[in-house]
Amino acid sequence: MERTIVAFRQDEVGDWVAVLACGHGQHVRHTPPLSDRSWVLEAAGRARFIGYKLDCRICDGDDIRAVLSDDAP
Repeated sequence: MERTIVAFRQDEVGDWVAVLACGHGQHVRHTPPLSDRSWVLEAAGRARFIGYKLDCRICDGDDIRAVLSDDAP
């Protein structure tokens, strides 16, 4: 399901995570040559992506975290 980016935060190792409207997070790493997301390195670049939509694999049920939360007591 497409969800809107509402904010960004850094994880425990300093990688950037897009915070989605559903409450889930999605990493948006800049790791050339695998992924070129240099926009994530600057505050202005991240601000441009507020409101952008990303597919939330947790909401889709396609992520192991979705499976684990369904099995939790």
